[in-house]
Amino acid sequence: MSMVFEQETRVVLVPHWLSAADRDALAVALDAALDRADLPASTADRLIDVLTELHVARARDVVWPSSAARVRLVTGWDPDTLPVRLSAMELACTLSLPELPAPVRAALTGGRSV
Repeated sequence: MSMVFEQETRVVLVPHWLSAADRDALAVALDAALDRADLPASTADRLIDVLTELHVARARDVVWPSSAARVRLVTGWDPDTLPVRLSAMELACTLSLPELPAPVRAALTGGRSV
């Protein structure tokens, strides 16, 4: 699946292929971060966008299952793996969280530490 360019905002959304376990762990980390009083409002806004994208990714797979299915078939990924499309800012805010589990961080960075 390729990158998506949002014409109105000129933001590029890059798909990060996450398993159901990674998506669930990411949602838990995001919820924990959003409960923190010291979280900057701008970061909270981006994290809410990431939470929304987690729901959109599931919905997208229900409405258009063949797109992700083709990628999973070619790559050999598990059937629960879905593309979660994130902007660079959303990814940076997510990776800045100390609550983010190491396996999710690795999945989001392709194994590179950031």
